[in-house]
Amino acid sequence: MNVAKDAVVSMDYTLHVEDELVDQGQLDYLHGHKNIVAGLEDALSGKAVGDKVSVVVPPEKGYGLYDPEGVQVLEREAFPADADLEEGAMFYAEDPQGNPMPFTILGIEGQDVTVDFNHALAGETLNFDVTVTGVRPATAEELAHGHVHGEGEHSH
Repeated sequence: MNVAKDAVVSMDYTLHVEDELVDQGQLDYLHGHKNIVAGLEDALSGKAVGDKVSVVVPPEKGYGLYDPEGVQVLEREAFPADADLEEGAMFYAEDPQGNPMPFTILGIEGQDVTVDFNHALAGETLNFDVTVTGVRPATAEELAHGHVHGEGEHSH
């Protein structure tokens, strides 16, 4: 079976940005459902178990361009009173539809907290080395939920 829409794909991967190793591991995802960055998903289409792929993903097909408007200043009172605010800490807000929006604290000055809603890899060119280790049809439940379920269990 080849990688195609609605297939569950297993892969071993490494991710470099320039010469820095950013991430590595094993991942299962549902192909064609935007579970991974578009540039990598495109490169894996049609591949089979055992195929090795090296792909350079530009920001537009990765985590997007860096948006300076994603940097905002919030008041300290916008955070829970017991929140441990420090530079580099990650928090989550919700957009108007209730979707999680991760952000990072860039700095704190008095009651002003400068945050960045850009993904940490926004604006970066991503260099993936991938080996496809498995391809199988997705279950009806996985298709209905839009993502892979772990073996024998499922939680949201």
